[in-house]
Amino acid sequence: MRRADRLFQIVQHLRARRLTTASQLSSWLQVSRRTIYRDIQDLSLSGVPVEGEAGVGYRLSRGFDLPPIMFTFDEVEALVAGLRMVESWGGPSLGAASRSALSKVALALPPERRSTVEDTRLFAPGFHIDKSTGDTLDAIRQAVGEQRRLIFDYVDRGKKPSSRSVRPLGLFYWGSTWTVAAWCESRRDFRNFRLDRMNSVKVGDAFPVEHGQSLDDFRASVSRQQPG
Repeated sequence: MRRADRLFQIVQHLRARRLTTASQLSSWLQVSRRTIYRDIQDLSLSGVPVEGEAGVGYRLSRGFDLPPIMFTFDEVEALVAGLRMVESWGGPSLGAASRSALSKVALALPPERRSTVEDTRLFAPGFHIDKSTGDTLDAIRQAVGEQRRLIFDYVDRGKKPSSRSVRPLGLFYWGSTWTVAAWCESRRDFRNFRLDRMNSVKVGDAFPVEHGQSLDDFRASVSRQQPG
């Protein structure tokens, strides 16, 4: 990577985060921390208002911004591929939003580059996906966003049916299926539920966020279960 490109990338990383460490920048840009320190100093001397210090982290002063950036060909392909995946696998609401976003991406490009969006040969066919799963996904997204309980019938891996009332925390996509991470009120523990095994899904009343039952607690629980 050319030094000018690296300086530009540093500014973009600083724009996107409240605080960014030299160690993070070093890892993302594949250079030493000493190089990052030197680059930060050069940016400051050139007039870019970088705040912070070594060992703590850096950020840009409020109000500083750059003109809209130009997408590279690889970046356009990444956006198109991601949006097409969501369009096929993200349910009706996210699918519509993805189509709208894809049109906006095309409009953000110069006229001579707009054909790149249509010419990108990365596809995500969705004809094999059960429509009911997409409808379930929309209902669960609503419940997660509004912190509302989910009530549903479930069939586990051993074909055993049960009725559940859970506090949904987040949705995860595994390449072939979606799961919802939740605090199960009947089991009094965290559980992952596959959307394609859920039936009669209803969004219930609001629930409070309690210590030990949050998404952060779920992630910590999963981390403790990982080997080594």
